[in-house]
Amino acid sequence: MIDIEKLTALAIAYDAGDAKRIQHFIKVYAYSRLLGRREGLDEHTQNVLEAAAVLHDIGIHEAERKHGSSGGHWQEMEGPAVAAPMLQQCGADKRESERVQWLIAHHHTYTAGEEKDFRILLEADFLVNAYEDGMTAEQCKTAKDRVFRTETGKQYLEEMFLKPAYQAK
Repeated sequence: MIDIEKLTALAIAYDAGDAKRIQHFIKVYAYSRLLGRREGLDEHTQNVLEAAAVLHDIGIHEAERKHGSSGGHWQEMEGPAVAAPMLQQCGADKRESERVQWLIAHHHTYTAGEEKDFRILLEADFLVNAYEDGMTAEQCKTAKDRVFRTETGKQYLEEMFLKPAYQAK
């Protein structure tokens, strides 16, 4: 099993001084944890998903340094190499590390697969990005069919972005 607490500490140290990115991956981790548990992932798959959520954007600084851009394609390209030594330090075996690296390398590619852990990572990242980027209800509605596959993810999207806001009486 991957030590998620240690991995989180390593990721925070790596992103030191970049509170925006740290806040982002912590939120994606929280949604991934909630979605995975609600969707009934087994303990091992849940652990790998949580590790991928913590590290999903770990390639941003390298992407900016090497390519002058934090674009999704560059994140996917640079992230696995940054993640690999962190995963090794946190007890990931070869198979776990390869899966986390694959998830990182595809987390902006919505058509890369239908495996539940992958879909949950996409959904969690979308939920956070939708809020952080101020997406409109129409943009969220369009994404519902394009991105979301889990019932829990669809429910969260609906309740956060597609229902009218609560009004005190």
